[in-house]
Amino acid sequence: MWITGVFALLAALPPATSGRLPERVATHWGGEAPDGSMPVWMASAFPALIWAVLALGTVLTTRRTVAPTPSWAGATLAFTGVFMAGTQASIVRANLDRADWRDAGSVGLGIALTSVAALTAGALGWIAGRRGELPSPAAEAGEGTSMEIPAGQRFVWLSRTTNPWLHLIAAVTGIAALAAALAAASGLLTGMQWAVVTPFALASVLTLAFSSVQARVTGKGLEVAFGPLGWPVRRWAPQDIESSRAESRTPAQVGGWGYRLSGLGTTVMLRAGECLVIHPRKGAEFAVSVDDAERGAALLNTLCAGRPE
Repeated sequence: MWITGVFALLAALPPATSGRLPERVATHWGGEAPDGSMPVWMASAFPALIWAVLALGTVLTTRRTVAPTPSWAGATLAFTGVFMAGTQASIVRANLDRADWRDAGSVGLGIALTSVAALTAGALGWIAGRRGELPSPAAEAGEGTSMEIPAGQRFVWLSRTTNPWLHLIAAVTGIAALAAALAAASGLLTGMQWAVVTPFALASVLTLAFSSVQARVTGKGLEVAFGPLGWPVRRWAPQDIESSRAESRTPAQVGGWGYRLSGLGTTVMLRAGECLVIHPRKGAEFAVSVDDAERGAALLNTLCAGRPE
């Protein structure tokens, strides 16, 4: 209901008041005076699209977890929903009964009040989520299993995981960036082209970069490569790893999908379930969600112990 209600308000408010709005509405202010505008239909569609992408990403992140909605998801949806709805209302109010968008009033007070309300809503969403969260299972103790490798032989372990939902989000945000660039080129956006194009383009590139991962264990240690191009890459030599193990983790435990930092260390979370977890001799633990993690951990433990390859 919250997601639908915010979407409806963002999409419906400008058209509902279009009779009292100029053909183009001010949507960006450089101080007290407006310096950017959009057609009424775009002032309606643009924030609604941003909200839809954010809400979709949050829902997809939490849909496969066994716990209730995690605290970070509740805080994100509450804060962003209130902030976007309040900002839309402030923009519409500033443009009401103006003959031209350049004559629009200030949104400073409205944005300030909206920010306070959004922070309050985010805090309440976080508290509600914390009360409903299930306690995270403790990490498995011990150093994990090892693997017997016959003398004179070398073993290599390789596993790759791809998240199609992150690919979809990367495609949607990439299309939105392209659409915004075309709109700017055709004159539909004025004074705020980079502010519109850059966030979508950056979101698309970063999401695509962490939508797939490949883990490989060889005599040189562990190598984790990201994205369709296998770059960037993180590497650990055997002597830098104290132990390895397989462990089940969920997005709710680590804070969502992608490259996550949490109390469990760093986790590359592309799907819930089995993860290869290493305990470095220096720094926090690193986990990557890949299949056959137990075999990879066993081989890595053997290499780290200095047994024959």
